[in-house]
Amino acid sequence: MPDLSRINQRIDSFRNAMIDIQIRLCAIPAISPESGGEGEAEKAELLLEYLNSSGFDSIDLIKAPDLDVSSGYRPNIIAKIKGESSEKTIWIMTHMDVVPAGEVSLWKGNPFRAWVEGGRIYGRGVEDNQQDMVASLYAVKAFVTEGIRPRYDVGLVLVADEETGNEKGIDYVLLNSDHFRQQDLIIVPDAGNAEGTMIEVAEKSILWLKFETLGTQAHGSTPEKGINSFKAASFLVTELDRLYRIFSEINAIFEPSISTFEPTKKENNVPNINTIPGDDIFYLDCRVLPQHDVREVLGAIREMADTVEKRFGVRITIEEVQNSPAAPPTPAGSPVVKALQQAIRDTYGVEGKPVGIGGGTVAAYFRRAGFEAACWSKTEETAHQPNESCVIDNLVGDAKVFAHILLQP
Repeated sequence: MPDLSRINQRIDSFRNAMIDIQIRLCAIPAISPESGGEGEAEKAELLLEYLNSSGFDSIDLIKAPDLDVSSGYRPNIIAKIKGESSEKTIWIMTHMDVVPAGEVSLWKGNPFRAWVEGGRIYGRGVEDNQQDMVASLYAVKAFVTEGIRPRYDVGLVLVADEETGNEKGIDYVLLNSDHFRQQDLIIVPDAGNAEGTMIEVAEKSILWLKFETLGTQAHGSTPEKGINSFKAASFLVTELDRLYRIFSEINAIFEPSISTFEPTKKENNVPNINTIPGDDIFYLDCRVLPQHDVREVLGAIREMADTVEKRFGVRITIEEVQNSPAAPPTPAGSPVVKALQQAIRDTYGVEGKPVGIGGGTVAAYFRRAGFEAACWSKTEETAHQPNESCVIDNLVGDAKVFAHILLQP
């Protein structure tokens, strides 16, 4: 690839510009209305201004209606440049929204006034997902500036609503556009590791459950007059640990390689020590390997709850907070995985390994729609934390990985 050296040199020359736009993007808190924000419209305006001045051949703004924000919509942007061939399109999809800052006192500075320190940019959103959004923007800008056509058409997808469900984001885009084709390569830089070796190709089913145990409230000194919902619920929590033995298969592509079933959130029951609680609520987070049917997991859980009901005389309701069956995995030998592996090897000198994860990514939406997609980025995994940061060398390096893919035959 004789043009790669020119492209990489051009990307290096963009280093300060990439830092500058990171700081500008961070200053616009694109927080969803569910988290108390106004969505992504203002941030999209800045990105559209950049795209319109950067030589893209087409820019499409897809507005998902949302009456909970003052703009009345959530923006999704699709920007494309023509390649030497339109046989397929290389897509890179990132998201514009960010999570709230959290406890501001834990930050070293203003989370929405990004700063540079020790080779990093600090601020909310600078890694998740602005690092690879900016990397993709400047990878394409390098081609335009150098007057080099990528091998195939290139599309950048900048979506809304990734942090709170995707209904107004990629889900809406897939339902209301026909941009994507089976032969396309789809890269979603929304997962990764510090070494840059993790290529996410599969996800577990996600099952979140709310358990409400109803007994009878009573005075703490006369427990025989009540039915202790907390005690019954606690017994159920220990019973649910048997799920590890019932659904014990191993799938080596995943990290961890087993299904997991963990009690997490616990709601308050009674405010004082000397009252037997009559109502108790806790939650279970299940990440289920694709070879297990989620319906069978739910059946086993219901049987355990029935047993506890009979033993303690309580009533247990189980509500599905989230039930997202695993999407079909992207094959480890698929074109998008091979393209990433070659680019990672040549850019970072490491070997990319296809893996499955327990978390959910937006790549699952593509996979459920029948498209092969892979997640990758070189990231320090500071997303959602205080002092979220982006390693500047990763910002520049990931742009070079994307550029490498755009030149591959």
